[in-house]
Amino acid sequence: MLSAFALVSSCKKDPVDPPPVDNTSNNNNNNGNDTTPPTGNAVCLDITHVVGALPLRLDQTLRYQNLNGDSFSVELVKYYISNIVFMDSAGNTWAEPESYHLVNAADELSCKIYVENMPAGVYNSVSFMIGVDSTRNVSGAQTGALDPANGMFWTWSSGYIMAKVEGHSPSSTQAFNAYVFHIGGFSGQYAGQRIVSPSFNSAQAIVTSSTVPLISVTGDINEWFQTPNVIDFSSVNIMNTPGPTSTMFADNYMDMFTVTSIQN
Repeated sequence: MLSAFALVSSCKKDPVDPPPVDNTSNNNNNNGNDTTPPTGNAVCLDITHVVGALPLRLDQTLRYQNLNGDSFSVELVKYYISNIVFMDSAGNTWAEPESYHLVNAADELSCKIYVENMPAGVYNSVSFMIGVDSTRNVSGAQTGALDPANGMFWTWSSGYIMAKVEGHSPSSTQAFNAYVFHIGGFSGQYAGQRIVSPSFNSAQAIVTSSTVPLISVTGDINEWFQTPNVIDFSSVNIMNTPGPTSTMFADNYMDMFTVTSIQN
C-alpha cells in the first residue's frame, strides 16, 4: 500500500520524502545554530498540531472529518515558516535574519522554533510567511532547512513546496484512497506563500538577556480544508502543481495558526 501511495504522489516528479533528517539545530533553520537552547534574547514558538478539536496523530486511522463530511487520516505534515517579524510595544519591528524553518509534524524538535539574538523588549505581535520567499526560490542550491534533500523542493519546476499534507480518505478516488496535497508556486497569481499574523490578543512576550518567552501556537490541519474554500475529497484529492486549486488551499491554511498562551 505504501509503495502505491508513493506512486500516486509522484505523478509530477514530486520527490518522495526521505527518512527523517537528523537536525543540526534546535530551531531547524538556515543558520546552523548549535543544539543548546538559548537562555536569553530569544523567543520560542512552540507549535502543537491538531485537527479540529482532536490532537494530530500521524497514522492511517480515519479519525478525522472535514467540513465537507469526508473522513480522513493524516500521515504527513510538513511546511515552511519564514521571514519572522516581531513588533514591540513602541511599534518598532525586528526581523529574524536568515529566517527559514522547516516544520515536520513527525519531528517534535522542528515544532519548537527558537528565534534568537532578539533585542530586549516587550513584543505585542508576530508575523511570518507560510512558505519560502521568491528570492530563495531562485537562489540555487540551499542548505539547512532549505536543503532539497528535505523533500520540499520540486526539481521539475525549480521551486519549493511551501506546505504538504498527505493521508487517506474513503472519499478519494485515487489508488488506495490516498490524498496528496503539495502546495507550491513562488510568484504570480498562483503563488503559495501567505503572510499570517496570529494574534497575541492582550498578551505580550517580554524578552530580556535572561528570559526566553514561550509562545504556544496550535496549528489546525483541518483549516486546510475549509474557510474560505470547502474541499471535497471526492473531487480534489491530489495537488502537486501551482494553479487555481492550489491557491484555494493556500487561502485556507492562512487560518491554521492560533496563539493560545505566552509564558514569560
